[in-house]
Amino acid sequence: MAEPDEDDDHIYVNEETELGTQRVRVAHAPARRIVPPLNFCPVERYLYRSGQPSPVNFPFLLDLRLKTIIWLANEEPQDTLLEFCDAHSIQLQFATINPDGGEDDNPWDGLTEHSIIAALQTIVNADNYPLLVCCGMGRHRTGTVIGCLRRIMGWNLASVSEEYRRFTGSRGGRILVELLIEAFDTRLVAIDQERAPRWLART
Repeated sequence: MAEPDEDDDHIYVNEETELGTQRVRVAHAPARRIVPPLNFCPVERYLYRSGQPSPVNFPFLLDLRLKTIIWLANEEPQDTLLEFCDAHSIQLQFATINPDGGEDDNPWDGLTEHSIIAALQTIVNADNYPLLVCCGMGRHRTGTVIGCLRRIMGWNLASVSEEYRRFTGSRGGRILVELLIEAFDTRLVAIDQERAPRWLART
């Protein structure tokens, strides 16, 4: 019987091909952990969505080469995210829920029309890409902004609602969010065709 290689203790087998004719072997586990943020997902080319990133997600975010992060909340993000953005020259845009809200402002309230428009004006400008849209959990606030973006892109409401609910978990979506997305006036967002992302530019 052949002697095992000295690296056999570190061999990983790709289970998807284990029963086939080809086996994929990796001699060593990756030296760096690549962990995406909660509810991370690409939206369009160079546009992403997620919950609030934590330090374990920073190596993953570095690979995205982000230029802008839109933070959808009244409360400030964690200090570690602020420091990460500062260290890597990432513009952090605050899209507050209620700019006039005080300490008693409910952080779970929905976004205002003003905040949604401000976030979308950043999103429709390719100069800000690659770009990440995020909130605490990456569900309702992020889903609201992305849903309104889909309206601008011409998606039908059924498809917009299906995408929104995909990120809301077992508790389901909020009817007020879906009504807000449905009622949003897409004409309020000015799009410069020369600066718009290719997937948004109209021909």
